[in-house]
Amino acid sequence: MTRSQAGFTLIEVLVTVVIVGILSAVAIPAYSGHVTRSRTAEAFTALGAAQANAEQFWGNNRTYAGYDGASAFPAATPNFTYALSNATASTFTITATGRARMTGFTYTIDQNGTRATTATAGWGTNTACWVDKKGGQCSS
Repeated sequence: MTRSQAGFTLIEVLVTVVIVGILSAVAIPAYSGHVTRSRTAEAFTALGAAQANAEQFWGNNRTYAGYDGASAFPAATPNFTYALSNATASTFTITATGRARMTGFTYTIDQNGTRATTATAGWGTNTACWVDKKGGQCSS
């Protein structure tokens, strides 16, 4: 009389657990990086719109003084808060500061359209662009 096997052997179960563990160790950090990159787009969109609005204000008034940005960008979004500083006759700076899961990320734009990354929670900084990839890399 032969007996048929019912179930999995311990080795088969352990091999499956190891494979799932290796895949998780690679996939979870990669997914987390992609989610963070997608959240940076929120700041880039708001800063770009705010800069265009500030230029329109300057075109109408020939000064940035008095520009409050209230109509150009929200005070806060789920991942960033926004603030206008240095609004004079010829200059302004708008800053997006990360909050919640984006804490540590800070991006700016000024009257010349200069984009700068002053903090990215370990991703790197750049005075000429907005860093959106690990290693201080910027999109074109």
